[in-house]
Amino acid sequence: MAGEQTQRWRRYWDKQARNYDRQMGVWDRRLFRDSRSWICGQATGQILEVGVGTGLNLPFYPPDSQLIGIDASPAMLAVARQRAVDLGAKVDLREGDAQRLDFPDGSFDTVVGTFVLCAIPDDRAALMQMWRVLKPGGRLLLADHVAGTSRLARGLQRIVETVSVPMAGEHWRRRPAEMLTETGYLIEQRERFGPAGIVERLTARRAELPSA
Repeated sequence: MAGEQTQRWRRYWDKQARNYDRQMGVWDRRLFRDSRSWICGQATGQILEVGVGTGLNLPFYPPDSQLIGIDASPAMLAVARQRAVDLGAKVDLREGDAQRLDFPDGSFDTVVGTFVLCAIPDDRAALMQMWRVLKPGGRLLLADHVAGTSRLARGLQRIVETVSVPMAGEHWRRRPAEMLTETGYLIEQRERFGPAGIVERLTARRAELPSA
């Protein structure tokens, strides 16, 4: 059943690929502010972007970035590949599962995830995998919509999830920052903004071994 559900969500995101940039453009302007440039401007060394989608972050990486981007949606990746060609960006784009990253331990200096943990079925497993493929001291850069700071906001988010989770696997009440310290990260920067603090962006480093 879980496999069938995952395939259904993948088909949903494949269908969204054509209009995704326009939809996200509205969110970026009205809610997410400069989060893409804030995140990508801090990426260095060997970089992995988890959930690269249509490649909206590509223009914001430093020149000559050594970047690999993965996504579960082939249709999203097709758009990202064309964007990379248009930008003249050298990036390795491939299908991948954030919960089972197909890279050796300690492969990357930086792992990036923007507005993707909300749509990964097992976000804890994804964070553990990101920790695994980071080099010791490597940096994790995240931005996402998260559980609001007020009960009213969380109540509204819960109502939204009754539609968004079955349809697209998209969660609105996750708390990645709280999970990071449990999975072997040391948070360095953390910002929240937007109505009831529903947008969060942060930087963290791979620290101690994650607990079993």
